Amino acid sequence: MNLPDTQPLSTQSPADPPAGPTPRPVLWFTGLSGAGKTTISTLVLNRLRASGVAAVLLDGDVLRGGLNRDLGFSDADRTENVRRVGEVARLMADAGQLVLVALISPFRADRDRARALFEPGRFFEIHVDAPLAVAEARDPKGLYRQARLGQVRQFTGIASGYETPLHPELTIDTVQTPAAQASLAVLALVQAAKTARSAS
Repeated sequence: MNLPDTQPLSTQSPADPPAGPTPRPVLWFTGLSGAGKTTISTLVLNRLRASGVAAVLLDGDVLRGGLNRDLGFSDADRTENVRRVGEVARLMADAGQLVLVALISPFRADRDRARALFEPGRFFEIHVDAPLAVAEARDPKGLYRQARLGQVRQFTGIASGYETPLHPELTIDTVQTPAAQASLAVLALVQAAKTARSAS
C-alpha cells in the first residue's frame, strides 16, 4: 500500500502570538456627593468615545446597586468598596479600556491603595472640589437631606469625614469651573500624559 507523501516538519519558529491589548490609564474622580464627579466624568466619557477611544465609567452609585450592594457606609465598608472598584478598574484597564471611576472614596489610604495597583503614570487622581455647603445645596439625590434626618448614617460630609487629596494630578473647583470646561481640562490631562509616554 502506498502511503501519501508526508510534509517535512518545519524548522521555522512559530509566528509570535499577537500582542495583547495595551494597558490604559485610570481617571479616578474623588469628591463629596454632589461635587460633580458623575457629571464631569460622563462628559469626559462621551468625548472619549466620540473620538474613538474605548472607555468605560465605573460610577459609585451604580456599583452600590449591584457589585457593592452588600456594603454599607461604615469605614470598613467604604474601604472594601474602594478596594473592589480598584480591582475592577485594573482588570478593565489591563484589557485595554480607559477607565473612569466616579467614587467619593473619602479616605486617602484607600485611594493610595488603588493607585498602587497601577504602574506609575497610569493612575490619575482627580479631585472634584466643592465646599460642603455647595454640595449640600445641590443635593441631586436628596442624600444630604436624608442624612440630616438620620435616615442615612455615616454619610460623608455630615457624619463621616472626607480627606482631601494631597497631591492629585488635577483639582477641579466646580464652583468656578463649568462642567464642560472641567471635562476639557481632564482630556488635556490625558493627552499630556499620552504625549509624555510617547516621548519617553
